[in-house]
Amino acid sequence: MTNHITTKWLGGMAFESNNPSGHNLRIDAGPDDGGEGSGLRPKALMLSGLAGCSGLDVASLIKKMKLEVDDFTIETIANLTDEHPKYYDSVVIEYHFYGSNLKEDKLQRAVDLSVEKYCGVMEMFRRFAQLEIKTIFHKK
Repeated sequence: MTNHITTKWLGGMAFESNNPSGHNLRIDAGPDDGGEGSGLRPKALMLSGLAGCSGLDVASLIKKMKLEVDDFTIETIANLTDEHPKYYDSVVIEYHFYGSNLKEDKLQRAVDLSVEKYCGVMEMFRRFAQLEIKTIFHKK
């Protein structure tokens, strides 16, 4: 299976990229780099893709395991190298679960399955970055 994305220049430093979902997204550089800051930054977008991919896995497993979770966030903190081409050489991915009836062992299993088995974007990141996974439970 292949993905085909078309990214069209809008002038200046801005682009619009389509997606199989039917939604488009705007990409732009910040003012420091000659853009207007009117869109998403490409490298940060990679981190959203990583968190989104794994988050979909975990959300699916929360539903399948019938777990009670009031809130769920993923914090993705990445270190960018100093030399060009700059890339992420290490990434910390924190899974934060909030609730009064958290089944920690099952939620940890959901995270582990995503990280180790299901998330293709995680596997791509593993090819160029050191990953650190943290699971944090916030009981109400």
